[in-house]
Amino acid sequence: MKKFIVLVSILFSFLLVTTPVFGEEKRDGESGSVNLAPDAKSGILIERDTGSILYNKNAHEKLPPASMTKLMTLLLIMEAIDQGELKKDEMIRISERAASMGGSQIFLEAGEEMSVDDLLKGIAVASGNDASVALAERLEGSEEAFVKKMNEKVKELGLENTKFENSTGLPVDDHYSTAYDMAMIAKELLKYEDITNYTSIYEDYLRKGQENEFWLVNTNKLVRFYPGVDGLKTGFTNEAKYCLTATAEKNDMRVVAVVMGAETTKERNATISNMLDYAFNQYETNQLFEKDEKVSTLELLKADKQSVDVVVSESVSTLHNKGESTDKVSTEISMNSDLVLPIKKGDQVGVLTVKNGDEKVSEVPLTVMSDVKEASYFTLLKRTLREMAKY
Repeated sequence: MKKFIVLVSILFSFLLVTTPVFGEEKRDGESGSVNLAPDAKSGILIERDTGSILYNKNAHEKLPPASMTKLMTLLLIMEAIDQGELKKDEMIRISERAASMGGSQIFLEAGEEMSVDDLLKGIAVASGNDASVALAERLEGSEEAFVKKMNEKVKELGLENTKFENSTGLPVDDHYSTAYDMAMIAKELLKYEDITNYTSIYEDYLRKGQENEFWLVNTNKLVRFYPGVDGLKTGFTNEAKYCLTATAEKNDMRVVAVVMGAETTKERNATISNMLDYAFNQYETNQLFEKDEKVSTLELLKADKQSVDVVVSESVSTLHNKGESTDKVSTEISMNSDLVLPIKKGDQVGVLTVKNGDEKVSEVPLTVMSDVKEASYFTLLKRTLREMAKY
């Protein structure tokens, strides 16, 4: 496909942008001079918008992720909702298999019906294995087919050290991930901003007012005890020990911290808290664009809509150390002019590149907010006649 590159350079006066990786990122060992996770097997701290790594310890070591597996389960569910394939008010009939899941559960019964909204709460707040399987079956027909989708998404995200064997994180051979991969899955999940409406809930009820009313209490206690924490997912098995992928937002900066293999919940929570303190004490961001903000317009002569808004697919920011000097930041918009119709909502139509001088800081896909179809013959004829009338 031929591409016609349109460069739109918008100069801002912002605080200096540092490199995407702060300190030395290593395959093993710790980055930088700080030791934020002394008691964990591995850990990582990233800034969400840029993906910059602020700290890592053995971040690429393959380990069992336990229920942090459900980050990918939630990602596929939120994608399906965004694409209109699943609605939050849809009632899901619970299968025998889903109801039989052990471990963390919300005690679903075979034949019971529960809304997608409540099942999401069951996964995000109580880490319900039964709720995870119920939605996996709804989306792909079986958990096995859903797991195939999970692993396809792993490849799509370019992650090299993750393999899923189930949608829950229950112990099974050949099921593994890394702190880095968990952070990247969390980064992708957070594009769907509604997710924190669920993961930030500390307590709630399912089947409110019924005989089988169920009290939900968040397994992530930092949601209540660390200001700004609004997710994401805990995990524990005897093999994995205590794990947590957490996210917090302060002064418009959102970070993701992952800990794997802590010996106790106290150590896990203290380590995540140390990471978050470090991030908010040392760094700041400046937001250039909000998610879904219009940055350009696409002219399509043969489409049902001649003019289509082009938006950023995620929040776009720059990251810097506190107290650093300012510099000029530029953004370049590269658009595809020879797009093939139809175009679906969310399809990439270009790239927004953020630069600091000649240095590329980040790239963000540009998308459209609605479906764009081919224009009918009658519509094209009307346009032609309208143009001819001008002369």
